Order: sequence, then C-alpha cells, then structure tokens
Amino acid sequence: MVTAVRSAWREVPPYQVRQFAALALEEVPTLAQDILREIRRAYPQLPLVPDEFGEPRALVGIRQSLEHFVAHLTAGPDRPHVHPRVFQEFGRGEGLQGRSLDVLQAVYRLGVRLAWRRLAEIGQQVAIPAPAMYELAESGYEYLDGLVAESVRGYAEAAARQAGERLRLQRRLMEQLFTGPGRRGRGAGAADGVPPALAERAAGLGWALPERVAVAVLLRPAREAVAPAVAPDVLLDMESERPRMVVPEPDAPGRRELLARAAAGWSGAIGPAVPLLDAAKSLRWAGAAVDLTERGLLPAGELLQCTEHTEALVLLPPAELIEDLTRRRLAPLDGCGPAHGRRLAETLLAWLETRGGAPEVAARLGVHPQTVRYRLRQIRELWGTEIDDPDRRFELELVLRARRLRGELS
Repeated sequence: MVTAVRSAWREVPPYQVRQFAALALEEVPTLAQDILREIRRAYPQLPLVPDEFGEPRALVGIRQSLEHFVAHLTAGPDRPHVHPRVFQEFGRGEGLQGRSLDVLQAVYRLGVRLAWRRLAEIGQQVAIPAPAMYELAESGYEYLDGLVAESVRGYAEAAARQAGERLRLQRRLMEQLFTGPGRRGRGAGAADGVPPALAERAAGLGWALPERVAVAVLLRPAREAVAPAVAPDVLLDMESERPRMVVPEPDAPGRRELLARAAAGWSGAIGPAVPLLDAAKSLRWAGAAVDLTERGLLPAGELLQCTEHTEALVLLPPAELIEDLTRRRLAPLDGCGPAHGRRLAETLLAWLETRGGAPEVAARLGVHPQTVRYRLRQIRELWGTEIDDPDRRFELELVLRARRLRGELS
C-alpha cells in the first residue's frame, strides 16, 4: 500500500493561501523592478533588449514568471507550472550571440533568491506556518529548473539553426570551389588568382583561404550515421548522397592522422592535394576511388589516400578501353583454356615486371625454373615477334596489371 506524502502547504487554510497570493500579486510589479535592478548591478554586461512595446524583455520575463508562480499557489505548489516562453527567447538570444548559459543561469538563481526573500516576508505577514513556507521554497527552485529548461530549449534551437546556417554556407562555398570559379575569375579583380566572390564568401564563413586543399568523398555506413568529427577548418557537406569534405593544407603535420580518426567507421577516399582553385580535380579523383570501392576493387572501411592507389585509379576507371585492349592483346590465350591461360598470363606478367630469366620469374611465382622455361617458350610461340616490340610489351603489362587489380591474376 502506497502512503500519500503529506503536504504542509495543502494544510494551510484556503483563506490564508488566497490572502498570501493576493498580497504577492500586488508586489509583483515592484518586486520585478527590484529584481531587475539587482541583476543589472551584479551583471552590468547583461544586455537589455526591448520588446515590441519598448519594455525590457528581462523585466517582462521576471514579471510573468512571478505571476505564473503565484497564480498556481492556490492549486498547490506541487502542480506543474506553465513556464513563460520569454525564457526560451533569453536562451535563444544567448545562443545566437555565441555566449554560454552560465551567466543566464546565475541570473535566474539570483532572481529566485530575491523573490523568495520577499515571499518569505509576506508569508510571515499572513502567518503561513514555517513547514509550508519551506515546501513553497522547494517548489520555487523546481520552478527555477523549469525556467532554465525553457532557456536551454531556446539555446539548443538557436545552436541548431546556427549550425544549419553554417552548413548551408559551407555547401555554397564548396559548390563554388567545385564548379571551377578560378577558371572564370583569374583575371582582373582577383587577388592571388582568387575570385572576389569566392574570397567574400569564405570571409563571411570565417574560413581562411588555404594555398592547397584535398577533397574527400565518403560512403555512408548507414543513413543515420553520425557525421565525422572533423576540425573546424574542414568544410563538410553531409547533404550530398556521398558526403564531401574540403581539407585545407592536407599535408600539414598530423592532418592525415586526425582525418583518419575523424572518419573512423566511414569508407571513402581523399583526393590528391591541389591548389585551392583546382579543388574539382581532387574531387574527381576521390570520386573515382570511391567508385572502385563500391565495386569491391579498393578496400572499404577506411579513408583511402588516392596517392597510394595511383595504379588502380589509372588502370581501372576506363573499363571499356582497358577491356578492349585486353581482348586484343590477350587474344593468343583464347585457345589455352581458363586455368592454363591464367598460368601463362601470370608468367608473362612476372617476366614483363622483372625482365629477368627463368630463376627470377620462378622465384616470384613460387614454381620450378624449368616450369617457367616451358611457359616462356609457349608465350614466345603464341605472341611471336610481337613480344619483342616495346609498345606491345607496355600494353601487355598494362592489361595484365589491370587483371591483377581486379583479382583475376595473383
């Protein structure tokens, strides 16, 4: 059986409660002025913003909060209170100005202490028992928590709106970089080759124009994945199907390690470092690397450096051209059967890469030198004098390396 908690305030006769509330409401206008004056004395830096009628919003908020609190006393101090929305505006204002809520919360606590001092005097005046007044004090501090919660809500809304606006500005700046503003603005009026419009947009965002950048393209691990926790100077566009980042001065000490940690759990690639106005080139290579990742030709689960996968990026993206060249240059293997043809192709590639004799090729393939000699004789028979042409050997090595990158050769 649950025992109801005894309320000292509810045991106060109703006529005393009404008397207390009436006197308190009469005091509200003067008390609100006194509280604001003390707050201004303790926190002179706190701005006074007028409402549409020219009255300080802070004074309106103090008065409304006192009126709400006192009005609910007749229903009992444990009832939920309706918190004035003006306190959301206070929190929103702090967020928009880039200040923390620490001072605002300190101001609220000061206001509650001053208000309680006067309410305690009124309680003595109408003979409210001490236990009931203690209960009322607890309710007052719970009410304070509600006001703080309202301000926190407004602060969070302002922070979200500012973050959204910053991301929007970042996307616009990135699009201007990717569409090649440099090619149109390298003439008159562009300091150091940077178009004035680009410089102005970067300045509005507080983004210092770097000399070199690298662009990363990401693959989402999941639709609801948390954005990478990149440094403030890294531009981030999470709205694209493939999120993108512009990394200033990517070769700076420690930058690569920081990016790898920030993008942990994400797959993607970061293009080569290029001059600022050539960001689109870095984006193109990063996008090509991500295409290969999606095809399973480059490893997933990490942020790849394009400069470490040059061979794959050069040989694999033009698939149609490589496939056509492969068909023509490896035509002699068509009649050899899949298994034997693969062994000959691997032997030919090892010979082209080493340009050594049977022992060197055998060591690379892990077979007997006599086996290599037999295969090389077959290769000579299949390709004839074509195998001695430098251009043909180069094309053969290209197509065989491409097959190895695709996992068709070991």
